[in-house]
Amino acid sequence: MKYLLMFWDDDAADTQAQNEDGFLAEIRTWVDGMNDQGIRLSGGPLRAAGDGKLLRVRDGEMLVSDGPFAETKEQIGGYDVIECPDLAAALEVAAAHPLARVCTVEIRPIDLLPWEPSAE
Repeated sequence: MKYLLMFWDDDAADTQAQNEDGFLAEIRTWVDGMNDQGIRLSGGPLRAAGDGKLLRVRDGEMLVSDGPFAETKEQIGGYDVIECPDLAAALEVAAAHPLARVCTVEIRPIDLLPWEPSAE
């Protein structure tokens, strides 16, 4: 099953550790290891929520709003898509990610669309 890991970063938190070369090297090691094992399918950091847009189409009209989008101090700062046999394995993979020490990690199963072939 595929899972989406979303890394919620508190804008008010001290992010010094995230910018240190050693911490970035830890992330690189995790990414390379998960890629080599075929667990990590894709992922990466996201730019600030204020750089994004929110889109709605209502009555054929495109409505675009500026960010930030949520009334919270936490914003999604990055993501990874992983493939694991079950949620317990996905939790172990997420817990091993260096960002789990400084961010909140949301783990969500990804559903297949009805016309997609089963991954099993």
